[in-house]
Amino acid sequence: MIVFSMMGGKDNIHKEHFLPVTGEEIDRLGWDRPDIILVTGDAYVDHPSFGTAVMARVAEHLGMRVAVLPQPNWRDDLRDFKKLGIPRYFFGVTAGAMDSMVNHYTPRRRKRSDDAYTPGGRAGYRPDMPSVVYTRILKQLFPDVPVLLGGVEASMRRFSHYDYWQDKVRPSILVESGADMLIYGMGEQPFIRIIELLTRGVPFHSLHNILQTAFLWDNRQELPALKGYGETLLPSHEACVSGKRSFADAFLITEDASNSWKPDRLIQPHGSKRVVVNPPFPPPSAELADMPYDLPYTRLPHPKYKNKPPIPAWEMIRFSVNIHRGCFGGCSFCAIAAHQGKYIVSRSEKSVTKELEKIAGMPGFKGHVSDLGGPTANMYRMGGKDISLCKGCRRPSCIHPGICKNLDYDHHPLMQLYDRALKVPGIKRITIGSGVRYDMLVDRPAGETKKYGLGEYTRRLVSRHVSGRLKIAPEHTEANVLKAMRKPSFRSFELFYSQFNKICSEEALPLQLIPYFISGHPGSTTGDMEALAKVIRKLGLKPEQVQEFTPSPMTLATAMYYTGFDPRTGEKVFSAKTDRQKKHQKDYFFLQKASSKKKFGNR
Repeated sequence: MIVFSMMGGKDNIHKEHFLPVTGEEIDRLGWDRPDIILVTGDAYVDHPSFGTAVMARVAEHLGMRVAVLPQPNWRDDLRDFKKLGIPRYFFGVTAGAMDSMVNHYTPRRRKRSDDAYTPGGRAGYRPDMPSVVYTRILKQLFPDVPVLLGGVEASMRRFSHYDYWQDKVRPSILVESGADMLIYGMGEQPFIRIIELLTRGVPFHSLHNILQTAFLWDNRQELPALKGYGETLLPSHEACVSGKRSFADAFLITEDASNSWKPDRLIQPHGSKRVVVNPPFPPPSAELADMPYDLPYTRLPHPKYKNKPPIPAWEMIRFSVNIHRGCFGGCSFCAIAAHQGKYIVSRSEKSVTKELEKIAGMPGFKGHVSDLGGPTANMYRMGGKDISLCKGCRRPSCIHPGICKNLDYDHHPLMQLYDRALKVPGIKRITIGSGVRYDMLVDRPAGETKKYGLGEYTRRLVSRHVSGRLKIAPEHTEANVLKAMRKPSFRSFELFYSQFNKICSEEALPLQLIPYFISGHPGSTTGDMEALAKVIRKLGLKPEQVQEFTPSPMTLATAMYYTGFDPRTGEKVFSAKTDRQKKHQKDYFFLQKASSKKKFGNR
């Protein structure tokens, strides 16, 4: 049970301030040492869109003395890792807001020249795999201090996983890093529980029954039971390395667990040890969903960056608000469900408007909120009509291959939130920057369209909440590729495009619809790309956003790319793997080049 009995503890300051990042700042606070030091691969931005800031504020909310060590130098004598001292309880380590390998390399494994989470967008301020590098350094310097891993990189690499950049199956990041424990997913609930137990005197190394955590366990020792949960054994890491069918079987178990309300504890042997992954917490209460956002963020980069160029990621989201977490779309190339969960966790209107009031008073704000969304823009307060049915369901998607009859996808609460947000003094306009699941808005029975406000929402979105261009993601046109992607028929896009044009015409709006597409996705051949080029040419579309498929850990698409077959059906799946094949597919997006392409057979 999560409680907040420590709120307002010894050093909890209920006003805006930055957490310390230097020894001098710690001394000015009068601390003998921090309770927790959070080490991150990102610059320190005290904003609720940055995971390190959230976890730091949650810990502070519980009375902890928290220091932040952003982007330490790992190449020199390691003085950065020593400058904040030794924490009383543990080091928390995260690679940052992205998997470092996705951040550092293009889909063709070329080094990127920028990093949006560093001042000036400069590259080179974090290593490849900071979760591993930072932890090993900390264990070398402070072998007796526990290290707790968290963030996207750790979360998505908690089991054996295919690493595209090394082109091999790597072990759990717990094994590679030597960390003592790992939090996966949106980590406030396990983080709170860990802190509560530590402050009661429970030793870190005995924390084995906390939900949503993972740890290593010696095969020679009996594993403590987790009351109320079953156990499922995955194929071992060694089996996953030696056999693609074993790898596929392990993936299926982890995906089913990610899509379950109450999954088993998952156990995967790694040599003489076992990786033990406890099941996640149930979706949090409304109070707990609001709590991380209601904390006293400055919403600014730390003053240490005052004389440095802007941080691009912060510039992009500084005037945006996240209204919910999770996604029930289930796209095969996306890892949101494996990280944030399939079930939508929505904030209250009161919490959202409170954050908007704070934004309205910020320097530089001119009245335009750049996004009021989440992983998907239009899933606010959506979920099962009968939760008991959801608890027995393992469907990866609630809307593919068709919309679940148990899904309440009423858009009225979202429109009501827009209305309330626009009444906040100083808020003049709200545009939606998050992706919209247009397939929930079209081709539905007339009764549902009216009941759930689908047409009303579409008109409102287009007429009032688009800043010149509306970006949506059909991803492809061909049925076989869309099936592999777990995306809707292209007919849904065509229907939405027709509605978009109709509304723009009726209301004299000079707007553009910009579609996103993916090239090189498993299942896509050059024949499919040629067909796509013809379709978008016929529709008069000029796609500007072209993304090459990048295999990332814990997705179905990556499992298909690596194994060469669909783990669920066993059917063979072609994937473009050479740079030449990938370039050949991507070039079809640029219509002026399409006629000059030469085919590689069916590749």
